Amino acid sequence: MPILDVKIPPMGESISSGILAKWHVKDGDTVKKDQPLFELETDKITSEGTAAAAGRITLKAAAGDEVDIGQVVAQIDTEAASATAAPAPSPAAPPAKNEAPPPASAATPPPPKPEARAQTPQPAAPPPPAAAPLPMVAPKISVSPGGRQTRRKLTPLRQRIAERLVAAQHEAAMLTTFNEADMSAVIGFRTRYQDDFVKKNGIKLGFMSFFVKAVVHALKEVPAVNAQLDGDTLIENNYYDVGVAVSTERGLMVPVIRDCDTLGMAAIEKTIAEVAARARDGKITLADLEGGVFTITNGGIFGSLLSTPIINPPQSAILGLHAIQDRPIAVNGQVVIRPMMYLALSYDHRIVDGREAVTFLVKVKQAIEDPARLLLGM
Repeated sequence: MPILDVKIPPMGESISSGILAKWHVKDGDTVKKDQPLFELETDKITSEGTAAAAGRITLKAAAGDEVDIGQVVAQIDTEAASATAAPAPSPAAPPAKNEAPPPASAATPPPPKPEARAQTPQPAAPPPPAAAPLPMVAPKISVSPGGRQTRRKLTPLRQRIAERLVAAQHEAAMLTTFNEADMSAVIGFRTRYQDDFVKKNGIKLGFMSFFVKAVVHALKEVPAVNAQLDGDTLIENNYYDVGVAVSTERGLMVPVIRDCDTLGMAAIEKTIAEVAARARDGKITLADLEGGVFTITNGGIFGSLLSTPIINPPQSAILGLHAIQDRPIAVNGQVVIRPMMYLALSYDHRIVDGREAVTFLVKVKQAIEDPARLLLGM
């Protein structure tokens, strides 16, 4: 068919509509097969639509419109892809030297003879007065009252994030407990093995893989943190799919790393890098965000020293990481300077008791301060 409809693709059973956030092309553009066409924002994810064929595109919806799944938002004329541009018309050839000038129109009087022109007085017109120079005045910038604010409607994703955060605070008996971890051992471990790790795996060894492994270790030691409520039923999870919060231009997303208990450090680092890139590029899928049992969020990359993270429902707990700072601490009766990080565990007190929450956080601290515990399962 020469005309191909561009439709909003299905996003999952729970998503029926979204906002056409941005067009990457203009009406009438020639597009290539698989070229990104638009960004769609829903209440759960942001994704891209691509061209199924090459051709000339005609837009049927504007950026900012609310569109339904399956709705036609553009059409591609596939025959235009192979059509060649018409040759530009050649400029008119100049008249030949020997070609006679065109005959004068009857209504056009012949030019006066030289003698007649000499006999006709031609009084010279006075020159126009010179324009007065404009005074040098600094431009005034007027700010209208309406220009002091910008109002725009929240995207479905931002609305959904806001709803979930408010619901988490209203529905859960949320409490936060704190501890701190000496990062010397992890920093030394990375320094010793970073080059070999990169050569073998093609990716850097980061801090997050240590914390993912430490969280899995702590979840096994304190199963109550790996549980969630479904009405009046307590669900105990026996798997370890850990979500890692990723900040994007469209809002916070939490892609889930599956079966972290079976993955090595390199596999965890690669998976985190892949899902984070898809989240920032708008290519994340709903399946990437579902099914996590626990979440790790790292405000330290933005410089946060301490915070109380909000639970990601229906999970029962979330671990907040913070900036690493050199601070004086007491070690064996001596004051020493160590790279320290504050840890914050927010948890649902309906499911997790204080003793279990503190034990969980201590297990994470011990695994980070002595990574050998992860190998020994201690």
